[in-house]
Amino acid sequence: MSFIWPSLLLSLALIPAGILLYRFLDSRRRRRLTTYGGPALAQRTAGRARVRERIPAALLLCGLVVLSVALARPQAVVSLPQLQGTVILAFDVSASMAATDLQPTRMAAAKAAAKDFVAHEPSGVTIGVVAFSDSGVSVQTPTADQATVVAAIDRLTPQRGTSLAEGILNSLRVIAVAEAGPYANDYYTNPSAGASPTPSPTPVPAGTHAPASIVLLSDGENNESPDPMTAAQTAANQGVRIYTIGIGSAAGTTVTVSGFQEHTQLDQATLESISQTTGGTYYAATDTAQLHAVYDNLDTAVVIQPQLTEITSIFAGVSLLLLIAGAITSLLWLGRLP
Repeated sequence: MSFIWPSLLLSLALIPAGILLYRFLDSRRRRRLTTYGGPALAQRTAGRARVRERIPAALLLCGLVVLSVALARPQAVVSLPQLQGTVILAFDVSASMAATDLQPTRMAAAKAAAKDFVAHEPSGVTIGVVAFSDSGVSVQTPTADQATVVAAIDRLTPQRGTSLAEGILNSLRVIAVAEAGPYANDYYTNPSAGASPTPSPTPVPAGTHAPASIVLLSDGENNESPDPMTAAQTAANQGVRIYTIGIGSAAGTTVTVSGFQEHTQLDQATLESISQTTGGTYYAATDTAQLHAVYDNLDTAVVIQPQLTEITSIFAGVSLLLLIAGAITSLLWLGRLP
């Protein structure tokens, strides 16, 4: 056990002084009883009340000791249940995400729903942001700082083509780095030239890697290599679910890209195949309300985590009960406070 204000433990030194004061006052009271009631009355009264006097005094003494400890604000490592997980928000930032078939634009609607998701996630869930167009870029490594995640989402803007595979593969790399911890890479040691390459991971059932998951927000129009289904199978082999969210409408709309008009529409089939391959779910977010409902089905896990917790309230409550018990027993048995 540790203390936030350990200097206040010095208040325990006042308790012996209080005990001496109590004994002095009690001795003076007995002398008065002897003077006015006679030695026989004083002796008879003392014998009858000695035990009852000690119990309230002991309760009050224990209450003061516990209260002094509470003033120092004690802390202890307590095992608490906590929701934990890692979610990667993989945003399609291709030029087609500027289309307006989802108001005000596909990109703006996706960002608004993602920020709402961030605001409602428990503190144990870390969230990362990956942006992909013709390549994948980690915009924000997984963090529990919601303000940092929201700022990363706000920075996203439509850019070039679409490579769903780059978004998936880069998201998997971000998950691996986050789970390995900050000291996973030894930048000061050169690997041996004769060292064997790291073997490929053995495929595991879909969802085994829960609570790590990827939320892929895209209109699904893949026009860049590599093959998105190969990347989806890589995620499935690692047990990571991908929840795909189709942004836009099947009818599509026309968007201007570099001065040219281009018709863009939702490629639902590709997104459904990605989610089915990984054991995730596809959501057709044809309106903002559906998009907000997606995030209720993401994987998290309840874990028991040791955490340094302030337990001042427990000590304060116990001390209050002891002081009240001492006061009540003293009034009932002695007709006065100790």
